[in-house]
Amino acid sequence: MMQQMNEQQKARLASLAKSFERRKKVGEHLSKIKHRIGVYSAKGGVGKTTVAVNLALALARRGARVGLLDADIDCPNADKVLGMSRRPEFRDGALYPGERAGVKLISTASFQEKEDEAQIWRGPIISNTLNQFLEMTEWGDLDYLIVDMPPGTSDSPLTVMQSLQMEAFIAVTTPQDLAVLDTKRSINMIKKMNIDVLGIVENMSGGVFGTGGGERVAKEMGIPFLGRLELAKEFGEMGEDVAVLKHEKVRKAYDRIIDAFEKELAKLPPPPVIPPQMGAPIQMSPKRE
Repeated sequence: MMQQMNEQQKARLASLAKSFERRKKVGEHLSKIKHRIGVYSAKGGVGKTTVAVNLALALARRGARVGLLDADIDCPNADKVLGMSRRPEFRDGALYPGERAGVKLISTASFQEKEDEAQIWRGPIISNTLNQFLEMTEWGDLDYLIVDMPPGTSDSPLTVMQSLQMEAFIAVTTPQDLAVLDTKRSINMIKKMNIDVLGIVENMSGGVFGTGGGERVAKEMGIPFLGRLELAKEFGEMGEDVAVLKHEKVRKAYDRIIDAFEKELAKLPPPPVIPPQMGAPIQMSPKRE
C-alpha cells in the first residue's frame, strides 16, 4: 500500500511539474500580447468568424499589431475568410503564424490534409490542441490577439477562457429571437467566468432577418451596443476579396465598432500578467466593476 501511494505521489508530482512548465510557457507568450479579445456566441452560424476576421483586418489597417487565433478547432474557417494561403512555419520547437494584410493567423485548418475533413474529436483532445497552440505559437509583440471562439458553452470555449486568460469579449448575434437567446447564454457564461463583455454586435441586420435584436439584448443585459453589420453581399465577401479590404462601406462599419469597443476597453483595469492555471475551476466571483 505504501509503495502504491508513493507511485501515486510521484505521478501527481510529475503532473504538477508538467502543468507548471505549461503555464510558464503560455505565460511567457501572453506577456507579449497587450489585449486578448474574444469574438463569441453560443449560437453557430451568426457570423463570428466573419466578424473576427474583418475586425482583425480593420485593426491592422489602423496600424495595430494583430494576431488572430481560430479557436474553433473542429470547424475552422478563419483561413478561408482571410484568404490565407501561407501555412504556419515550425522552427526550433515553435510555431510561427502565417500573415496576410498585417494579420497573423493560427488555425487547425492549416494542418488538415483535406479542407472538408471532419475532426471527430472529444473534448479532451480539443482542449489539448488549444493548449498546444498556446504553448508553441510565437506571436511576437501584439497590440491585439483576436480569438475566433468556438460556439457553445462547454469544453472548447471554457478551455479558451481559462487558458488564454481572456481580457474581454465581443458578443455577436443576429436579429432573430433564437440567436438573441443564445447570445444571452453566451454573455451569462462570460460573466460567470468573471470576464468583461465590451458589447454586442448585431450581424446580418436587415432584410428577412429584421433588425434590433442586438440592441434589445444589450439593453436587457446592461451592456453596450457596439453597432450593426448589414445583411448585404459586400459584408460577407471573403478570400482575396475579404470585405474590409475591398469595400469602404464595410471598413466604415467596422471602424465604428472599433471606436465603440476601444472606448469600453479603456475603462477596464490593466489585464493580469500572471499565467493562468490550466484546468482551474470556474470562477464564480462577481464581475469586476
